[in-house]
Amino acid sequence: MQQCERVEIGVAEEQASEPPSPLRAAEDAPSALSTRRGDKTALPEEKQHPLNAAQWSDWRWQIRNRIRTLEQLLPYVPSLGASSELPKVIARYPMAITPYYATLIERADMSDPVFRMSVPNVQELYDPPSLSDDPLEEHEDMPVPGLVHRYRDRALLIVTTMCSMYCRHCTRKRIAGTRESSISPHRLRQVVEYLTAHPEISDVIISGGDPLTMSDAHLETVLSAVRSVPSVQIIRIGTRVPVVLPMRITADLTAMLKKYHPLWINTHFNHPNELSTQAKAACAALADAGIPLGNQTVLLRGVNDSPQIIERLCRGLIQMRVRPYYLYQCDLVRGVEHFRTSIRKGLEIMEYLRGRVSGIAIPLFVVDAPHGGGKIPVLPTYVVSSSCTHTVLRNYEGLLVNYPEPGAEADPSMTAPANEPGVWELAVGQASVILPARNTRIKRREKIAPQNRTKGDAQSLLDR
Repeated sequence: MQQCERVEIGVAEEQASEPPSPLRAAEDAPSALSTRRGDKTALPEEKQHPLNAAQWSDWRWQIRNRIRTLEQLLPYVPSLGASSELPKVIARYPMAITPYYATLIERADMSDPVFRMSVPNVQELYDPPSLSDDPLEEHEDMPVPGLVHRYRDRALLIVTTMCSMYCRHCTRKRIAGTRESSISPHRLRQVVEYLTAHPEISDVIISGGDPLTMSDAHLETVLSAVRSVPSVQIIRIGTRVPVVLPMRITADLTAMLKKYHPLWINTHFNHPNELSTQAKAACAALADAGIPLGNQTVLLRGVNDSPQIIERLCRGLIQMRVRPYYLYQCDLVRGVEHFRTSIRKGLEIMEYLRGRVSGIAIPLFVVDAPHGGGKIPVLPTYVVSSSCTHTVLRNYEGLLVNYPEPGAEADPSMTAPANEPGVWELAVGQASVILPARNTRIKRREKIAPQNRTKGDAQSLLDR
């Protein structure tokens, strides 16, 4: 992928002009990698001196004070000094951790999900031949530098290469942190010209890097330019800021974003430990501004590859008015092999969620196919069999039921079902259902006294 140029339309001036200063535990920052007690999203009282709450809540201060070097990290995790390979990892794949996000770490080792997603690991140097820098081949679908046009009706615009934190599983790991820069006016004009010449593009995703690391004024320049194209109906922003830098969601930012409706935001929570009080407040501020929120989770080994963890995450998200949107299979990106799970694991999680949580809390499990193949939904098999008259479906309990197709009638030439009908009898209409043994729901039905059962009509439902 071609690198964006560093120009005026970039991060806030303070970020662009000042090099990040070390995270100084004894002087002006919380003990970032300390043990977390409960929901440690606000600055703990015992850590408020000399750093004051105003500094801690300043998103620019958070970015300036990111943990960027091994020297900054070692005081908190001395055991990392024993690895002679870690400097090579950071040199190849830069590190940046906001002080806020570091406070979400409960254990300073790879067993902690937040630690695992933010702190470099020597396993990142493992380089099997199945991985590549750009497995989705974004560069091949880039008619204008920074604009990916893969699907007919939508395009993805990379407006910055900067993130407040560099996730160790990043799909654009090849550019993350190598050069913190943003789209130039010249490139932005090229993008507008391309969008204008291709009116079939009605949906533009603003991505990066993280667009919300840009100043309000610079981000508005991008949004205004995209919105100026008459055929663009929807603008979406992809950001991890509510997760790793929630203080960035200010009243000024939301007021500016509201001017560009219809505008959607997809964020990136991966684990329930990220659902802090401040993250919830950030999402609430966006939702209150009328911005629909979705979440894109990446399935990561050692982080969230558990049905119960994903269930907790999804339940927490809908409480925050964030709709679980995608559960991504980890991309075939060089440097992330230790995060990859099998597709079977994702199917297991989806099988577990169905019937346990509301449909609005269930994401779509997708594989973003290599070679630019796009997102492919992967689902458990719920269609068991079919004939010209009936389709046999399976529910989450294992119940098998036939669904008569329009005009379907059972074939009279077929033999009557045996005492225990099978899938074939369902498919030809000779039986309608096969109940699983020890079904809790059916047993609950049996306990309802006949006189308490409603007829199913509107009046009987309202009379009670």
